[in-house]
Amino acid sequence: MNTERDDALMKKLDEIETTADVEIPTDPLDRVIGQEEAIALTLIAAKQRRHLLLVGPPGTGKSMIAQALALHMERPIEEIRVVHNPENPQRPQVEVKSMEEVLREREGLESAEGELIDPKEAPIHIAEKLGYKCVNCGTYSSPTETFCPRCGTPKASGNTMGESPFGDISGFLEMISSRPPRKRVTTTRKRLGKEEVVVFERAGEMIKVLDQKALEKRRELEKVSPRKVIVPLERRPFVLATGASETELLGDVRHDPYGGHEQLGSQPYERVVAGAIHEAHEGVLFIDEIPHIGHLQRFILTAMQEKKFPISGRNPQSAGASVRVDAVPCDFIFVGACNIQDLEHILSPLRSRISGSGYEVLMETTMPDTEENRMKMMQFIAQEIQKDGRIPHATRGAVQNIIDIAGKRAKEIDNADNALTLRLRGLGGLIRAAGDIAVWNEDPLIDEKHIEQALKRSRSVESQIIEKYGTYQKGISRDISQAQREQSPYYYWNENRGSDEPGYM
Repeated sequence: MNTERDDALMKKLDEIETTADVEIPTDPLDRVIGQEEAIALTLIAAKQRRHLLLVGPPGTGKSMIAQALALHMERPIEEIRVVHNPENPQRPQVEVKSMEEVLREREGLESAEGELIDPKEAPIHIAEKLGYKCVNCGTYSSPTETFCPRCGTPKASGNTMGESPFGDISGFLEMISSRPPRKRVTTTRKRLGKEEVVVFERAGEMIKVLDQKALEKRRELEKVSPRKVIVPLERRPFVLATGASETELLGDVRHDPYGGHEQLGSQPYERVVAGAIHEAHEGVLFIDEIPHIGHLQRFILTAMQEKKFPISGRNPQSAGASVRVDAVPCDFIFVGACNIQDLEHILSPLRSRISGSGYEVLMETTMPDTEENRMKMMQFIAQEIQKDGRIPHATRGAVQNIIDIAGKRAKEIDNADNALTLRLRGLGGLIRAAGDIAVWNEDPLIDEKHIEQALKRSRSVESQIIEKYGTYQKGISRDISQAQREQSPYYYWNENRGSDEPGYM
């Protein structure tokens, strides 16, 4: 955090009455407290495009750091598309477009869209041919209505009923044989002294007008092979892939029951779906609890090495099994996170790739109990209240209580003296529980009594069981049947030991 700003905040500490007075930083990295080394390496990773492995217990800020890293990177400047391959539809081609090319194409598409006008603004004969205007009575209506809602005759036919003795018969024959309204009319018009071709098209309740320039642009677009955008230009630079399946992580080709038949099915390129590794192109791919993705770690390693990874159908029973798109870009920054005990379950080559092109960071679990860090803890409390959005602000006394609790937990969990815990998820739960009590009591602010009540309510179930039954095992024995008890690993020991022998009870 900025030192000058910290000093200014510390000077105002005594002036702050509630957390509503606390300034919350706009930079997400400044909202992570007590992890200075991790923050410094995150800024380097964002600038130099380095990978990170964050190791530490839950609630120390690993996810916040990963998201903040993405916000410190440049916005994506490429769009990835899959293009139909007419020579071999099962092998669509990949196309990468720069931001300039994408914006230029969009301008071209807009110019090819034409102008929408009200049917009453179109020439009368055009409105009649397109089915907007009745030729008999001149009433305008929706082109989806074949018969005029006012006179009941076909819009495209003249009224001949009553002109001859057989008018009713000829009128009926005309009604059943009249041509449906056209969807498109081509004509000419003079503009600036020159004659040009112009096309009028039905566009719902409006009429679309395509001038010479729009028609030429359309002809150019029709020559381009069909394509599908799988990674758009405007996208989030942060992709969370924790617990992702193989298809979610690596992409897939959807099944088509018609096997891509030209008239009934969809073409292979239309069914290609990008994976998280492709969506993270030019951004951050974050996976928490890395060991949980198991063997998929080796695919992450390949993608990190090659910066490209194919998309193929992953279900052998699917019509997409034979479809493959090669060399789809996936140049991302990888941020992995895990607990200390899970380190041994991360593939060695993957760790080697991270440390060879990035940094491994051990998260801090405590920070010194100083005035500066107490201010940071107060900032954290204000952030949690703001993020929740449903609880009131806290008084200075309530904040002091929470800080004292943070000191006790640092001692109890990490055996750290004169320190504040950075296992903040539990403190966040305590703050919300206290806020709920305040709301329930219709109190305007969270104060000390709410914190004391929340401490009792936010205890773990294990703590509640021990308080009620004496031990965790006694609690279990009260709630399970005899059959379940006999299957318990504690049963034999507890039922067969002597009265003077120690046991699990």
